Amino acid sequence: MPLRPVLAAALGSAALLCAAVGPATAAPAESVTVDATGRLADDGTVTLSGTYTCTDATGPVFVSSSVSQDSPTSRHGVGGTRAVCDGAEHHWENTGKVTSEKLEPGAARVEVTVMELRPAGGLPLPFFHVTRQQDVKLAKG
Repeated sequence: MPLRPVLAAALGSAALLCAAVGPATAAPAESVTVDATGRLADDGTVTLSGTYTCTDATGPVFVSSSVSQDSPTSRHGVGGTRAVCDGAEHHWENTGKVTSEKLEPGAARVEVTVMELRPAGGLPLPFFHVTRQQDVKLAKG
């Protein structure tokens, strides 16, 4: 099975788990931002970006993102990016194609999560470094 769909499924599951257990409590040196404008292509491809800072990771870390419009209960995953938790600020950019619902240019709600798959007893368990929800503008591009 190709790695990209497996990674997308894992990140999507982690984002849903994050929503179920509540927001992450960031360490003082950890943060994530979302750029005020995301890009929306004619074919439904969405590109979101921002910055993140994280520390003290022992497993692989990812920046996952989702977008919603109109319905606060319906979110669409927009890719995942591998993260480096070295305490420095890094840029992230996620791109994904939304096919189940047509997004339109204009206001949207983005949720971004910095999530680690931390080894625990032989199983990688999600550890949420930081999460953020923010209103953005989707622009043609």
